[in-house]
Formats: sequence, C-alpha cells, structure tokens
Amino acid sequence: MSTNVTNLLYLITIVSFILALKFLSDPARARRGNQIGAVGMLLAIVVTWIDVGTTSWWAIAIAMAIGGGFGAVAARKVKMTAMPQMVALFNGVGGGAAMLIALAELHRILPEPGKPTADILIAIVLSALIGSISFAGSMVAFAKLQELIGGRPITYTGQQFVNGAFFIAAVAAGVALVAGVQDEWLLWVTIGASLAFGVLFVLPIGGADMPVVISLLNAFTGLAVAAGGFELENNVLIVAGMLVGASGTLLTMMMGRAMNRSIANVLFGAFGQVSASAAAVAAGDGGGTVRSATAEDVAVMLAYAHKVVFVPGYGLAVAQAQHDVRQLADLLEAKGVEVTYAIHPVAGRMPGHMNVLLAEANVPYPQLKEMDDANPEFSRTDVAVVVGANDVVNPDARNNQGSPIYGMPILDVDDAQTVVVLKRSMNPGFAGIENPLFYNPKTVMLFGDAKSSIEKLIADVKTL
Repeated sequence: MSTNVTNLLYLITIVSFILALKFLSDPARARRGNQIGAVGMLLAIVVTWIDVGTTSWWAIAIAMAIGGGFGAVAARKVKMTAMPQMVALFNGVGGGAAMLIALAELHRILPEPGKPTADILIAIVLSALIGSISFAGSMVAFAKLQELIGGRPITYTGQQFVNGAFFIAAVAAGVALVAGVQDEWLLWVTIGASLAFGVLFVLPIGGADMPVVISLLNAFTGLAVAAGGFELENNVLIVAGMLVGASGTLLTMMMGRAMNRSIANVLFGAFGQVSASAAAVAAGDGGGTVRSATAEDVAVMLAYAHKVVFVPGYGLAVAQAQHDVRQLADLLEAKGVEVTYAIHPVAGRMPGHMNVLLAEANVPYPQLKEMDDANPEFSRTDVAVVVGANDVVNPDARNNQGSPIYGMPILDVDDAQTVVVLKRSMNPGFAGIENPLFYNPKTVMLFGDAKSSIEKLIADVKTL
C-alpha cells in the first residue's frame, strides 16, 4: 500500500475518532459515537496490518483474534456492577502496551550507532514512564474496585517520601538515557521505578475518589500512546492519544470541581478513612432518630405523589436494580406521576456510571437530569427516592464546615417533601462519614437489598 493511500485512510480514522467524541457528548447519540469510533479503530488496525508487510501478518492476525475475542466476551459477559473494573483494566492494558512498545523500539534502534536521536529518546522515555504508571495504577484501581484489596485508603509512615524516591529514580534514569548514556538497562530502571510508583500512587486513594483516578489514569494512557506515536512516526497514534489525554484531563478537572476539591487533595489526601463518627453510625449511635418504613407505606407515598425523583448511586449498580426502577417508574407514570432521575457527576465508581446504568434499562434520556438541573426541582418534589447513594446527598457538604466533604456540590434531596432512602444498613459510604440526612424528620429508611425492595414496591403499587 502506498504512503499516500495509508495516510488518507489514517486521516479517515482520525476524523472518525473526533466524530465519535462529538457524538459521545450527547447521551441520545452516544451509541452511534461508540460505533463510529469502533469502525475507525478497525480501519486503523487493518491498514496497519497490511502496511507492515507479509513477515508479520500471521502474528498480528493471531494477536487480533486473541485481543478481539477477549474484548467481545468481556463486553457481553461483564455485569454493570463490574463495568468500572473493566474500564480500569482496559485502560491499564493501553498503558502497558505503550510501555512495551517503548521498550521494543529502544531495543530495536540502540544497536545502530547514532541512530536514536534526542527527540525519539524523549518520546521513548515518556511513553515508558507514563505508560508504566498508568498500567500499575490501573491494576491497583481494578483490585480495589474488584475488592481484591481494601477499598479504603492504604497509608503508611513516610509514604510521600517513598513515592517521591521512586518517581525521581524513574525520571533520573530517563534523563540519563536521553543525555547520551544509551544503555537499555536505564529504560528498565525507568519502567521498574514507574511501576512501583504507580502502585504506591493509587494505594492511598479511597473508593470514593475512584472515578477521578480512573479518569486521570485514562489521560495518562492517552499521553503514553501519543508519545508512542512519535516513536513510530504514526499519526493515528499521536492524534488518538492526544484526544484521549485531553478529554481525560478535562474530565478529571470537571470531576474535581464537581466535588469542590483540588486534584492534589484527591490524589494525596487519603480521603475515605472511616471516622469515629461514621463507626458510631454503623453501630447505631448517630445521635438522632432513624425512621424506617415498610414497602407498603412507601408504595402509598409514591402512588399518590405528583412528582417523584429517583436518585441513583452505586448501591443501584450492586443490586442490579436499574430495570426494576424503570418498571416502577413506568407504573407511577401510568398513574399520572411525574418521574425524573437526578444524576450526580461522581455517583458510582466511574465517570458517567449512573448514566450508563440507566441507559441499559432504556430510561428516556430527557428524564435524566444533571445536578444543576435537578436541584431546583427538589423543592416541588413530593418524594425523592435515594437508591444506594450516600455521600452525594449528604447535607454536611453544605452545612458542616468540619466535614471532609464540606463545599462539595450535592443533590439537595432534603428540599423534597419526603425522602425515602433504600439502603442495606446504616454503614457509611465510600467517604466513611456520617450522613445526617438519615436522621432528618423528612426521611424514612427502607432497609434491604435495593432490588428486593423495589420489587416489593412494584407489587404494592400495582394493588393501589
């Protein structure tokens, strides 16, 4: 295939990636955006496969079959509760691929005297360093989300000093390589120190901040891939990597603002340690009265309301109750009740988790209200139904200056006439702090598995 034809097809791929991002910005067109991006990636793979020549065709074909087969099975079989883990895993694989490409490229060019120029070496070092951090950090994020290790922050004395030492070692080895000490072991040092830094970097970050971490590591992977594009002189890798890096960075900043916290606080604040007050709440000593209700009582509230707002959280994903919530909403709408869904930017364990979850249940997009649109509606809401959410509805974020989440924008569910909280127990959420909403006189608790509770509500609403 001629160079001009290759570049033209790569240009089509680049345009498809840009269009995919554009479509993904609108929930109603997000599926089409995914399809456009997938077609563009397939075109890039096929063009590269043809362009490399006959010597590697079968090796690439086998790799494509293995990777494509794994991706297809994972996409079909992985439950929505495990989607954040899969995103973290796939993101880490991208970073690891960039790391291995950097190592292979350096191994290929070092035997030729004077071959590696400074710009190529810089690209190799950056790809290896950033890709290694992304790979190791994503694997830790996966382990936390999969509960293979504790989701709470894991800290130790001298943690920042150790992290800094590994990072400095990685950078120093990379600088030495670029400066002219062209020995492959220096890149191995960079990779090893970066892998260790990636692990230690994510361990102190709690589950409440995993959406931000996943977004940030996604940006890291994009930057590593873009650097790999400079190594290989491949425009598709450069553009695709920069698109991912830029969008991931922007999303990380937006999520930080949504929590009213700096990115430095998210990464280094060890947010999510269970406080003494939270432990007291779990033990039933919250300093207030908790009112529980039966499914029959809640069903009456819902059936005779004018407006109901569902507020989903990670507990909805755990219970796999999104289809049941949609069924309950359909029943209420048939009775003339206005139903909407209030979505907090950082609800769940990955960016957009609740949107994806409800889209799977075919909830109409106009009913999904972002926080800024949802909050003014709570004052005219008869019943706000909180399904598995905790920290994103905690009034302490508004009222208690001593709270770790003070200043974080929340969903103002306490402005509703009545708040119903579906929750397994009084245990604290990811942030590990007490939630006074549960003791508000407006609030009633419906304890139990969210799916079972909603199924009971569906049965009781049908009888009214």
